Amino acid sequence: MAATAVRYLRSVGAATAAPPGPVDPLPRPDLRAVGDDERLPVDPGEFRRVLGHFASGVTVVTAHDPQDPGGPAGFACQSFASLSLDPPLVVFMVARTSTTWPRIARAGAFCVNILGADQGALCRGFAVSGADKFDGVAYTPSPATGSPLLGGVPAWVDCRIQAVHTGGDHLIVVGRVAALGAAEEAGGGAEGPLLFHRGVFGRFGRG
Repeated sequence: MAATAVRYLRSVGAATAAPPGPVDPLPRPDLRAVGDDERLPVDPGEFRRVLGHFASGVTVVTAHDPQDPGGPAGFACQSFASLSLDPPLVVFMVARTSTTWPRIARAGAFCVNILGADQGALCRGFAVSGADKFDGVAYTPSPATGSPLLGGVPAWVDCRIQAVHTGGDHLIVVGRVAALGAAEEAGGGAEGPLLFHRGVFGRFGRG
């Protein structure tokens, strides 16, 4: 937990103690900034429009620190992916302005709830700010970390935070998988995944 906190503080630029030892004497290359006249800036609206053509799955990332007076935390997340098989790692991205992320960071663990095609309303509930996102939502503690495992999800991945890196206006959170499961193991998950494409929810059609 302490190591996770140190990694997070380093990732956001907080001062931490430098390790002892001599400075690398090898010459370092000069850093070079890209001039304003070397490339056209990317319009944020155009960036979103073009990247919206990439369809993604939809998840809800949850966490629970028993010492958090606000109870469990969670947010809707499209930027989730598998990262490594050995060791088993996954990754998600979260805005640096997120008010939910600091609560997940303090918990030191999270559960990725992969949503099914009929769970668009659940996703929308976790996409809002300033509300009790867990009001009326059924969940149980995940087996390894105790993070909220939402009822009816087709699959879930229970993780402990491995590392946090900066990525522009987002943070890149790497989780080490401690447990996972899928509904088809119990005969469920027949509706397929919830997908997001160009601002709307959809589902996977088997042709």
